[in-house]
Amino acid sequence: MVMDLYTLGFFSFCGGLIDAAVGGGGLVLMPALLHALPDYGLTTVFGTNKFAVWAGTLSSIFRYAKGVKIVWKIMIPTALSAFFFSYLGAMSVSLVPKETMQVVVFILLVTMAIYTFIKKDLGREHQHVKVTSKEIAKGIIFGSLIGFYDGLFGPGSGSFLIFLFVRGFGFDFLNASASAKLINMGTFTAALLFFIPSGNVLWDVGLFVAGCNILGALVGVFLAIRYGSRFIRIGFLILLTFLIGRMGLNILL
Repeated sequence: MVMDLYTLGFFSFCGGLIDAAVGGGGLVLMPALLHALPDYGLTTVFGTNKFAVWAGTLSSIFRYAKGVKIVWKIMIPTALSAFFFSYLGAMSVSLVPKETMQVVVFILLVTMAIYTFIKKDLGREHQHVKVTSKEIAKGIIFGSLIGFYDGLFGPGSGSFLIFLFVRGFGFDFLNASASAKLINMGTFTAALLFFIPSGNVLWDVGLFVAGCNILGALVGVFLAIRYGSRFIRIGFLILLTFLIGRMGLNILL
């Protein structure tokens, strides 16, 4: 292994921390796994990554559930739709050119960043959401769109979820981040239903990296609950800026 296992564990810890607080932890862990496992195919690297982030996300959900009031009646059907459409997205990978997706996602990320920066009060206060058929339907639509995107392409899916929950339901950033983890569980589980049966998870590496990801996720949730929506909003904008820069370079190069 090119990269020392403990160094890989450190990257996994950092990825779990970032992902639990503001999303986007895969931007840390995935490149580290690609560097550490040069002799394995992309499918195996993706499968090992999904297992690690699945474990970290599961632990963060349990921790968030103790400190944040999640609207389960809306989030459960949203997660189920994300699960189903993530699987459809994975099946449709070959139908949409990657270059086209990059440009579309780049434009959406820039729009989100500008809107969040201008709207200073966006996501500061949590609004009570009445659980109506309209809100449930809205959640299912959000889950379907992000689930399909996550299966098809992936980068920034957690950021899109947070933005949609803040803008669409009036959640503060803390509740939106917690709720996004539940939806991510649906998309990650759908992916693992393919990766595990096909033998594309390296269990010796995956279990260690997953343990580090769990520890990072617990620290990330602690920071998010301790410092609240203002902390998450700042982290969210930093993450969007990083995503925009990285994707912009990919488009230009």
